[in-house]
Amino acid sequence: MIKVEDFQNFGKEQYETALASFNNITKNYQAIASAYADYSKKSFEDTSVFVEKLSSVKSFEKAVELQTEFSKTAYENFVAESKKISELFAGLAKDAYKPLEGYVAKFTPPAATH
Repeated sequence: MIKVEDFQNFGKEQYETALASFNNITKNYQAIASAYADYSKKSFEDTSVFVEKLSSVKSFEKAVELQTEFSKTAYENFVAESKKISELFAGLAKDAYKPLEGYVAKFTPPAATH
């Protein structure tokens, strides 16, 4: 027979778990948004510096050299930031499904040993 107290405790537990999960997800989204904003700002600044340097170049060879250097650096930064942001998304997914782990453990029968 189910007691009212058990039902109330179960509801309270569900609420607390959902609230904690929501707080973690919110923090992860903020970290992701911050990472995107930081990368965008840095990219814009790097491009501005590149354009200034490019406008003062006197030879075609120097312009090609400058463009090559900028492209290489921009690509390396993009790859590094993409990796960082994908790790943040992976953390978000992990935190989002963490509350389900407890429920699965509660309702999964123990494995039979032979």
